[in-house]
Amino acid sequence: MDDFQQLTKRHRDVFKASTAFIYAILVSVAMNFFWTPGHIYSSGITGLAQLINSLMTKFLPYQLSTAVLLFLLNVPMFIIAWRSIGHRFTVYTFLAVVLSSIMIKVVAPEGLTHDPIICAIFGGALNGFGTGTALKNGISTGGLDIIGIVLRRKTGRSIGTINMAFNSIIVISAGAVYGWPYAFYSALGLLVNGRVMDMTYTRQQKMQVMIITSRPKTVIDSVQNRIRRGVTIVHNAEGAYKHDDKTILFTVITRYEMSELTAAMAESDPHAFVSISNTVKILGHFYEPEP
Repeated sequence: MDDFQQLTKRHRDVFKASTAFIYAILVSVAMNFFWTPGHIYSSGITGLAQLINSLMTKFLPYQLSTAVLLFLLNVPMFIIAWRSIGHRFTVYTFLAVVLSSIMIKVVAPEGLTHDPIICAIFGGALNGFGTGTALKNGISTGGLDIIGIVLRRKTGRSIGTINMAFNSIIVISAGAVYGWPYAFYSALGLLVNGRVMDMTYTRQQKMQVMIITSRPKTVIDSVQNRIRRGVTIVHNAEGAYKHDDKTILFTVITRYEMSELTAAMAESDPHAFVSISNTVKILGHFYEPEP
């Protein structure tokens, strides 16, 4: 059993390292093939690294590359993650950032197009997919991700407001450096990035599930064996068509857990009626697995 657990752990480590490498390739292609040729800024720390590089090129006789700045700006984030989140998490974050910095430096810049709209859309899509894939597999890409995790753990709130404020500064800076049309192009890139990331990383999207069943115990056992979620039971419900006894079950899951819920229902009560709706906000404890 110990050998099996060690093997599984080793496979998980290899998979996460591979995911970090895939993210590094995607962000380097987005940077060198689209953002830089199109004068488009990314979001978060990557965008800040681009901005500092642009300002140094414009006003100083010396400069640091975006790749080097990306690593340096993430150093304080590594310290925060090591102290507040976890050592393994920090190691994978460090790996993702280092590989990204190396790949941005190694991958030869290729201006496929200088059209800012195309560069904004495809750069944002590549980065959003890479970031979403990394987060989905328990890897942070550094920067504001770490602040968001720490803030959510301590306060239960998201980093949405800080993210919007930070990215607004990036967008305004794009307009000041390259001209105001480029501020709108960068904003377009941020929207595409966020949309693709949400489509890829579904763990943070919460959904309310209502199950109407005549086999409540079987359903609850099956759901809780597959998903770590609490279930609220409403007894003595009645079906209006046949007037048979029913029980209503309520729970909240993430979109990432949808396939497990579907399998649990097929296993326990294929004839149950299940209604699923997006949840806007949750007050109270909602279990989130360790990153």
